[in-house]
Amino acid sequence: MSDLRVRFAPSPTGYLHIGGARTALFNYLLAKKEQGTYVLRIEDTDIERSSQESVDAILNAMEWLGLSCDEGPFYQTDRFELYKSKIQQLLDTGKAYRCYCTTEELDAKRELAVQEGRKPKYDGTCRERSAQPDAPYVVRFKLPDPDGEVCFVDRIKGPITVRNEELDDLILQRTDGTPTYNFVVVVDDAEMGITLVIRGDDHINNTPRQIHLYRALGYAVPEFAHVPMILGDDKKRLSKRHGATSVMAYQEQGFLPEAMINYLVRLGWSHGDEEIFSMADLIEKFTIEAVGRSAGVFNPEKLLWLNSHYIKALDPQKLVELLKPFLVKQGIDFSHGPDLVAVVKGLQERSSTLVQMAEGAAFYFADQPEFDDKTRTQFLREENRQLFLTLRTALVRCDTFEQSTLEPVLYTVLADLGLKFGKLAQPLRAALTGGSPSPGIYELLEVLGRDTVIKRIDGALSKLV
Repeated sequence: MSDLRVRFAPSPTGYLHIGGARTALFNYLLAKKEQGTYVLRIEDTDIERSSQESVDAILNAMEWLGLSCDEGPFYQTDRFELYKSKIQQLLDTGKAYRCYCTTEELDAKRELAVQEGRKPKYDGTCRERSAQPDAPYVVRFKLPDPDGEVCFVDRIKGPITVRNEELDDLILQRTDGTPTYNFVVVVDDAEMGITLVIRGDDHINNTPRQIHLYRALGYAVPEFAHVPMILGDDKKRLSKRHGATSVMAYQEQGFLPEAMINYLVRLGWSHGDEEIFSMADLIEKFTIEAVGRSAGVFNPEKLLWLNSHYIKALDPQKLVELLKPFLVKQGIDFSHGPDLVAVVKGLQERSSTLVQMAEGAAFYFADQPEFDDKTRTQFLREENRQLFLTLRTALVRCDTFEQSTLEPVLYTVLADLGLKFGKLAQPLRAALTGGSPSPGIYELLEVLGRDTVIKRIDGALSKLV
């Protein structure tokens, strides 16, 4: 084990977002690669917006992706006494103070600052206040050395310097006594021994403030790595207008976790020209230094291509188990009919998602296929009656329903009727599937089996127009 300790710290105010999942993945991969520790912390101090439903959604998404933690999950709401003691520590050492300014007063100060061309930050009215009236107050951090600066080297962004005059005395505790994000995240990361904070670059402006807090509390300052955000194809921040942004929405759409992991890691990280990575590959090859500084652009078509690749490569028996819930959701009874493994083998090459595969499997388990008007008028014509009758007779007499025996039977029918293969295969496929995309005709006959094939030819004969 190494000394590396990283964490993923989602807020349970909704589902696990694609961007959050990528951050979780980067933390997980680095911890595994360097044999460090991966901590999961649920940041639920926003009591009004946090919910158990969101916690469950996040944990389910993490489990689906295979991003198991080494420690946790920890919950911030279990640690309020710790936060309270640390705020008191800062008050006792003169590094924090009570601020009694009302909302109306603060609004007026901000408006005046804007009018005068100044930065609209808190002006320090209560910084040296000695009187403590019986009135609501917040606790503010007393920013040290207003003329100084904060410097740190971001593992992705490089050297960053922020002058203290750009910062203000941030609020540590609200009037209701609850602690704020910027304070609790420092306490938690320090108390949990986090050595590297990997998070989205929407937090980068918080980092200088947090570094001051680490120092004021006597904590060692960790390293930071801020991951660029994910954009939609219009180069704007990824949102619902670009499609699904919830990880589990993609699970519901029939994507495989391997495809999602492979896709997420490539949104900002690369290893030469390689595109396909297993989790073992990623653990071996991932480095934080190879994460780019520019934003990644979400491309649904690329994700679909990767998913198709993983469906094709997956063991059919395992694919069957993954497919079953999608069949059930579509009301397909697969308890009878052809072997599901054989069905899956025939659909793997032409399915991009499990939903698409379930839709493609429907005709296998139907009592009779449904024919649309186009299929009926094109293939179920009266002129094909003799073709279907001849096929029926030949297939009834066929010794075994395997490609090796079916192929000569069909070619005998072609010779007897003086037809080319397409003139037989297309009407037969229509009769068997209703017009749905399907595997090769011999594979289709073998998977459906003699009884079903004869029953469907009879059904087609009854619908000739």
